[in-house]
Amino acid sequence: MSQVIMRSKTVKDIYLNISHFLDHFIMLIFAKAAYDAGKYFGLTYDEIIVYGTLSFVFFGAFAPLASYLADKFSRALLMVIYHFGIAVASIIAGISSSLFFLSLSLAIIGIFASIYHPVGTAMLLAKNERTGFRLGINGVYGNMGVAAAPLVLGAILLFGDWRTCFIIPGIFCLIYGLIFFLALENNPSLKQTEPLQLNRGFAKNWQWALASISISTLAGGFIFGAITFIIPRYFEIYLINISTSVAVTGALAAAVYAGASFSQIVVGKLIDIYSPKLILLYTAVGQIIFIFFASAVDNWYLFFISLIAICFVFGQIPINDAILSRYIPDEKRGKILSIKFLLNLCVGATVLPISSLLMQNGYEFNTIFILMGWMAILILFAALILPNQTEIDRLDKIY
Repeated sequence: MSQVIMRSKTVKDIYLNISHFLDHFIMLIFAKAAYDAGKYFGLTYDEIIVYGTLSFVFFGAFAPLASYLADKFSRALLMVIYHFGIAVASIIAGISSSLFFLSLSLAIIGIFASIYHPVGTAMLLAKNERTGFRLGINGVYGNMGVAAAPLVLGAILLFGDWRTCFIIPGIFCLIYGLIFFLALENNPSLKQTEPLQLNRGFAKNWQWALASISISTLAGGFIFGAITFIIPRYFEIYLINISTSVAVTGALAAAVYAGASFSQIVVGKLIDIYSPKLILLYTAVGQIIFIFFASAVDNWYLFFISLIAICFVFGQIPINDAILSRYIPDEKRGKILSIKFLLNLCVGATVLPISSLLMQNGYEFNTIFILMGWMAILILFAALILPNQTEIDRLDKIY
């Protein structure tokens, strides 16, 4: 009976947006705290970041399971579990006394954090209203989580240590999990529209659309993973003429992430007006140009070029989900989203071991930017194979 009740539950966009913020914030605690944790355990930065690999692998790998459980029980129930799961796992990471338990707790964070994208995004798409714009807003919140991580954690490190970086956000997530649960409300329309949605098939040329999404997801996953993980440390190394304070470089990284986040609102509005194919094409070209530039500059040049590059990286995020909503019926979106995020986030997880391997073999840190530039070329190819779609063929329109 409780399963049936939870299946009809929904929540306002603002709560899903805050949940998206927390998802990315929690996942990036280790990115900022790794250097301090490394000193505690007697390891260098390039040695300790490998211990976070499982967290990022599981962040994507468990997405299909999250989607399956959401379909079997309810999306709302899985979202409640998500909040309390990342909260408890974060607190456990903060009290870890060995590298084994730290790595294990980070992996558990990744498992619970994997719930949000296939489940929370599916809840957002289910409304089929102003899809591009609402995805853009949701994306801003997610990237504000990316932006807030180096800023907030840099401040915490001034007065505390890496343990505090995990414990304080963990307590906050516990409190917010309760708020989210209390904010759930009944939505009878979910039951009423279900029989109609079950009769809807895939849109015309959906195979080419999924091929395009797959390619841009793989390439974009690596770029997003690298951009969000290495920028705080990258700024500490390449902005030395500006500041050597982790708090200042963390604030500058946060400013770049925060400023670039609003590109998703712009892109979201453009998607609702123009063809996603055209928008994806422009974002791909922008990434190619400015990511390569960012690999060759430092100090203030790096700061401003990175801002532009990340605008294009973040701007790409709502495009794939908007395309998916136009070609895939609602009851199939959770499964497709889970596969999409499995590809995206698992590829993003390879950034950690690749970065570690390159640095331990004498390569400069900016080599990662060069790799990102080459990956962006694949996004250009994905844009070229994406089919043009007529308004009548779209599945996100209610006629």
